[in-house]
Amino acid sequence: MNGSDGDVVAAPSPLDWKFSQVFGERTAGEEVQEVDIISAIEFDKSGDHLATGDRGGRVVLFERTDTKEHGGSRRDLERMDYLVSRHPEFRYKTEFQSHEPEFDYLKSLEIEEKINKIRWCQTANGALFLLSTNDKTIKFWKVQEKKVKKISEMNTDLGKSNGNGSIASSSVSTSPSSYRANGGCSDASLSFSSNELSFPPGGISSLRLPVVVTSNETSLMARCRRVYAHAHDYHINSISNNSDGETFVSADDLRINLWNLEISNQSFNIVDVKPANMEDLTEVITAAEFHPTHCNTLAYSSSKGSIRLIDLRQSALCDTHSKLFEEQEAPGSRSFFTEIIASISDIKFGKDGRYLLSRDYMTLKLWDINMDSGPVSTFQVHEYLRPKLCDLYENDSIFDKFECCLSGDGQRVATGSYSNLFRVFGSTAGSTEATTLEASKNPMRRQVQTPSRPTRSLSSSLTRVVRRGAESPGIDANGNSFDFTTKLLHLAWHPSENSIACAAANSLYMYYA
Repeated sequence: MNGSDGDVVAAPSPLDWKFSQVFGERTAGEEVQEVDIISAIEFDKSGDHLATGDRGGRVVLFERTDTKEHGGSRRDLERMDYLVSRHPEFRYKTEFQSHEPEFDYLKSLEIEEKINKIRWCQTANGALFLLSTNDKTIKFWKVQEKKVKKISEMNTDLGKSNGNGSIASSSVSTSPSSYRANGGCSDASLSFSSNELSFPPGGISSLRLPVVVTSNETSLMARCRRVYAHAHDYHINSISNNSDGETFVSADDLRINLWNLEISNQSFNIVDVKPANMEDLTEVITAAEFHPTHCNTLAYSSSKGSIRLIDLRQSALCDTHSKLFEEQEAPGSRSFFTEIIASISDIKFGKDGRYLLSRDYMTLKLWDINMDSGPVSTFQVHEYLRPKLCDLYENDSIFDKFECCLSGDGQRVATGSYSNLFRVFGSTAGSTEATTLEASKNPMRRQVQTPSRPTRSLSSSLTRVVRRGAESPGIDANGNSFDFTTKLLHLAWHPSENSIACAAANSLYMYYA
């Protein structure tokens, strides 16, 4: 990336990644339950909270603890340089069941409870708000600490109640005169005998009434505030919050809908790529993301490897794009797998919104939204798999959807791979940083620095194509073949520190540098 004044920013030195902690790690020989596999990860804007969703429809929240223990306020920490290394520590906060399995009787379709995406919303009054979605239904959750109410005692201590004038007193008079003296009713209205006052048996003092008090203890309560349903015919692949704090979008294969957080029974269709005849369908929507600061700008990617930037101010139905980002195909390179591996599985805006990161099966691409002639950088992730595309097609691995993320300062990008590996690349001009790490039981034992050199594209002097990591063989640091059954699909970068959370099956691994 270049500086705002046109000068080239010097590439930072490669980071030294260290293992921080792991949640939900398997013991030797333990089988992973399908419902426990993590399917979504998301940091909130402060980085103090982390949310994961799993295939069982549960959302688990984690809370940052090291900032509290050291007494540092959020404002103090924001003054610190981004590159200052601190060991981040998170702890389990709470979990709740977000989605349940359903059955659509009209379409005879089972709807999985699996969480596809989680997005944090703005906090208010100490409460946390987040959106979670499965294939069909989006839910808006509020997580808040509530004071615990509990029964402290029962009114059965007769010794105390006799002396303090409690209504549980056993010295209740049954005579009309004494009743009047105590401010009771007249003789005429009190026409019952003392035997009638002996219900319940033993008199009023034997009536056990619990005394409920609010204690100082607090408990986290998750409450579903709204449910946004019945707006998608196809599976929801992404949701994204708008910077206005009021709206969000949800995208499926053919449509993108705009919602207001306060209105759950109505949405507006802003993108529709469904053809009149479904036989004419050539591409589908794979991901959608709002610009981080411009509330009118939305990007969405397609299965053909293109990204479209749309302006919501142009028309109610954004059937035309303001910019199109796609890389031209090299002549003679087309094959049966070309369109499959070109499909974009994830897109992410950088923090300032200037750059857009996309992940397809083979590469990571970094785009400058002011330059649609091609990506400014391309990072090779799976080039070594090109000879194995037939095998990957046979076992459906070629359709795996890997996510991507950018560092808060925009100097690095990351994505996952097979054998529970994830890769970190330097994205600044001249950087050769390309680090491969494994989320495993002993994550410190495997760290491979992959040396490579940048090459300049001859097609355009304006486009810098950086190819890194292409030399990676199909074996890991121990000489073992890559395992295509273990894959690291989901990861997230802390918004203000060099810290990455990634999911390997049911385990959540944290790394920092």
